[in-house]
Amino acid sequence: MNDDLKLDTRNGLPDALRVLLQEYPRDTWPDHDNFAGLVAFWLDRHLMFRRLMTALITDAEEAIDRKIDPQTHAAKLSRYGSMLLQNLHGHHQIEDHHYFPVLSAREPVLKKGFGLLDSDHHAMDGLLNRFADGANAVIQGQGEPGPFRADLLDFQTMLDRHLIDEEELVVPVILKHGPAGLG
Repeated sequence: MNDDLKLDTRNGLPDALRVLLQEYPRDTWPDHDNFAGLVAFWLDRHLMFRRLMTALITDAEEAIDRKIDPQTHAAKLSRYGSMLLQNLHGHHQIEDHHYFPVLSAREPVLKKGFGLLDSDHHAMDGLLNRFADGANAVIQGQGEPGPFRADLLDFQTMLDRHLIDEEELVVPVILKHGPAGLG
């Protein structure tokens, strides 16, 4: 894969993968007939991932500043961290094994884009493992929240890049073709 397309180095999708986004700009999505239901639910899942990351980072910062006691931080980290890991893994499995193959068949010109998103998921496996290891160390009192926060910020940057690119590729295809066969 071209280094410019790797998750940790790209700044967005190449123009060739943004063709449907030009026809279906982000600001028009909520008004489209095919938005309600699957698209709205799917985007809500992405919002949940972003909110969990924000909460985890905020809690780590409070732990660094001693505004939250270590036991409370550990409990919240365990709860929110588990929620993030479980939901991201499940979300990625459904996309890789169901949504991406169906959507790439509907828009063969975008097949490379769905392959890119699948590659992102594999790249994120390492991030998720590092997150789990760091979170477990903090929870068990064997790690400090400062380095863990730095890892969270790196993870947030790559997760957000992936979510934006995924939304800009997937949503226009569903808006164009409808959600039939995806639910």
